[in-house]
Amino acid sequence: MRVILVLPLLLAAACNVDNDQANDQMTLEYNQEALEDAASSAANTAEEIGTSLGNVAESTGQAISNEVGDIDVDVNVNRTVDADGNSQ
Repeated sequence: MRVILVLPLLLAAACNVDNDQANDQMTLEYNQEALEDAASSAANTAEEIGTSLGNVAESTGQAISNEVGDIDVDVNVNRTVDADGNSQ
């Protein structure tokens, strides 16, 4: 989530604005290499975050398994119902 907040700053860094007061013109240029670097950096960070989340989920699952262990539960689902719908 934090990467999304920083991304506009990275894009702004790749932008060059020239304001010509004499001719009443403004020129806006984008540096493609800087944009590609910012996109690559954002993608790498997203991959690292995804990997970290996967590792946390795996270790949490192992911790729960170690704490709880195997539990056997016997459930009897057979029941007899009379004509009035009452369980016996």
